[in-house]
Amino acid sequence: MKHNTADVAALDPDYLGFIFFEKSPRNYDLNEIPELHSGIKKVGVFVNAELDFVLEKVRQFGFEVIQLHGNESPEYCTELKTRHAELVSASHPNLGMPVPSPIEVPALSSIEVWKVFSIKDSFDFSVLKEYEPVVDKFLFDTKGKEKGGNGYTFDWNVLKDYPSSKPFILSGGIGLEEIDSVRELMQTDLPLYAIDVNSKFEDQPGLKNIENLKKLIDSFTPTKRT
Repeated sequence: MKHNTADVAALDPDYLGFIFFEKSPRNYDLNEIPELHSGIKKVGVFVNAELDFVLEKVRQFGFEVIQLHGNESPEYCTELKTRHAELVSASHPNLGMPVPSPIEVPALSSIEVWKVFSIKDSFDFSVLKEYEPVVDKFLFDTKGKEKGGNGYTFDWNVLKDYPSSKPFILSGGIGLEEIDSVRELMQTDLPLYAIDVNSKFEDQPGLKNIENLKKLIDSFTPTKRT
């Protein structure tokens, strides 16, 4: 599959996501990621993946954020952070021997966990309570046939009932035509941290339309974006 990761990175987004889910047409199947500007945080996106697989990809690519897009439990999130912290400790030169690996491993640092929840016309926000202590941010996407990349928005009015102060990322079918609606949401008291864009900025899965991404970034500068 074609990727134009380097071209997207040249736009200096705050975050850049890489999907590791074989059923996705955007599954990242390369063995390396182009060198990115130090200000860009790499996000690994996983769907009900084994923890060993997630941690292997973290070690391989040096992800700073893990986005969980499946049915991962609060216990899963806790174990992910715990085991990652152990890897960080083991790879620190002052704390022990480096973790052995057949590849060159990027320096490990603390990691954020973002838990995704899919919404259509309604949502029971009480399910977030168990995740509050163990994730760093929530991400709200459109509930549809695919695990992301469905190409249409959910009813953002649902977010008026968001009961938490934890920051969240807004995703699901956001394109240039949604900019005004995003701006309106930014004027509310909701802790909207960033927007996540995907399918509406693609010429084909994995291949982003750079000109449209430039328009998006220019329209929100200097506010936080993804």
